[in-house]
Amino acid sequence: MALKSIKATDRELAEWFVKIKAGEIKLPRFQRHEAWDRKRIASLLTVAVNNLPLGITLILNVGDEPKFIDRFLETAPETKNRITEHLLDGQQRLTAFWRMMHNNYEWETYFVYIPEFDKVEDSLYFEEITGYCQTRWPNKGRLFPLWVDKPDECYKRGLIPSNLLKPGDIQVEIDSWITNALKDEMPDKAADGFAEKFEEYYKKKEKLKGKVIDLREIIAHYNLPFLALPASTPKETALNVFINMNTNSKPLSVYDIIVAEIEGVKGESLHDLENDLNVQYPNVESYFNLSDLILMTSALLQDKIPNQRGMLEMDKSILVDRWQELIKGLKDMAGFLESQGIYDKQRLPTNAVLAVIACLYTTIPESGDKRGALETVLKKYLWRAFFTERYENSTASRAYGDYKVLKAFCTNQTKENGDEYKLEDTPIFSSEYEIISAEELKVVKWPKGENVLGRAILAVSNYLGAYDFADGQKVSREHLKKREYHHIYPDALLKEVGIESYLALNCSLITNTTNRNIGRKDPLIYLKERYEWTTEEIINHRLKSHIIPIEELANGGYENLSDEEKRNKIIFDFESFLSKRAELVHKAALKLCKGEILTIQDIY
Repeated sequence: MALKSIKATDRELAEWFVKIKAGEIKLPRFQRHEAWDRKRIASLLTVAVNNLPLGITLILNVGDEPKFIDRFLETAPETKNRITEHLLDGQQRLTAFWRMMHNNYEWETYFVYIPEFDKVEDSLYFEEITGYCQTRWPNKGRLFPLWVDKPDECYKRGLIPSNLLKPGDIQVEIDSWITNALKDEMPDKAADGFAEKFEEYYKKKEKLKGKVIDLREIIAHYNLPFLALPASTPKETALNVFINMNTNSKPLSVYDIIVAEIEGVKGESLHDLENDLNVQYPNVESYFNLSDLILMTSALLQDKIPNQRGMLEMDKSILVDRWQELIKGLKDMAGFLESQGIYDKQRLPTNAVLAVIACLYTTIPESGDKRGALETVLKKYLWRAFFTERYENSTASRAYGDYKVLKAFCTNQTKENGDEYKLEDTPIFSSEYEIISAEELKVVKWPKGENVLGRAILAVSNYLGAYDFADGQKVSREHLKKREYHHIYPDALLKEVGIESYLALNCSLITNTTNRNIGRKDPLIYLKERYEWTTEEIINHRLKSHIIPIEELANGGYENLSDEEKRNKIIFDFESFLSKRAELVHKAALKLCKGEILTIQDIY
């Protein structure tokens, strides 16, 4: 259907306010929620009180039957009145306007700053009338700063609260605020010169009252024009207009667009589906932004590359139709990663594996020999993704390439020539991608950043339990919150001799308490301190769970050496430590990449 040319219609803020209050304007449910920060909200107030143009709003007239499931604007009254308009573009402006007129933000209070009223030393120093936001914070049951709630303190700072500009009859509220704002200006009747002082007070009161009236007039009659799509506009057309118009400074994300499209084709809310998934399986979100993970996995399930283009191209109705399948895949993926000692996105070497594993789990039976065999395939895939260069770049397309073959292998598909797929047909299992050598592991950087190999090295120790050196606690999803990245050979010690300390092989995850106790101590010293609290065998087991070579760590004796002797010994000791730990980690990586179960005994 071709739309006729639509012309903008004027509408004053007072009329917008009345329609929002009456519940006649609502948002289609697919609209994202509030996104403006306080800077933009204050800027909106500045624009309005200075009567500057703001832009065009878009509405869809609602006929007898609304085309979209809808919701009220944030904090607007939830009336049962008939809806006449759906707000397609402009919700951030109108929500901010509505909330400023009520000053009902939890941690912000909004004002109009009037320079001529500002009488304090620490003036805001704006030269013109300006919208101003004062942030708030709680302390002992009260909101600070306390002056924000005192009209006289606000007036001294040249601040008039934005709620006094609210359209409608609020004269009692205005008079009360003005009286309290000028309470210190009111002269004592018994004082000398009362008449003159009262006259001066009256002039100030009238001036303040006049300024509030002027501002209210500006706000009430401020023009916010709109374009209106007729009620006969097809749903698909309205969605396309909505998507195309949202190209402002905070444009729609791919997720926002897909939310709108799903609402259009299925009448379902992706927001609601996602929330339900998160309630059922909260661990899934530990590994990646849940919205993006859903779209990546759904695209791959439809044999699309799990990138922006694939997400936009996939069939949105199929996403909803296969929702339970997607949930199963994501739930099993999270359980699988936890079984491999990976608990969160901060320790995940590459997120490219997530959608691949989730999609493959939709083809794997719930139990039995086949599940066991295919989960072994997943283990091989996972650890090869960590310890090869396959996912160093072009991750989405490479994940797609691996998934296609792995899916064919897991579902017993045959090639065009009739041959069965073999695991070696998968690109990641080809000879092109060899396991990183022990020598290459020695130069891998610190794992705290997005470093595939660095995090892979750390992942092996987490797989083995990574027991804390001091309290013996095994690593877990919950215990990770207490852990810090620790230099096994102290940073300060290595810096003394000019050696790079931020290497993955010099890192372990231990509790913050243990980390503080170790500090700058030489390895031999803090090892001996641990032995005093428990047995040497237990401490050695904890260190081995981090794949720390004990003999190479238990060095020291730097105290009575000359500077040159100390430097040479530290360099030699640290190089010996790195070489041995690289050898052990490499041995562990080879075993994991074969899909085998790894134990501490296997390494040592």
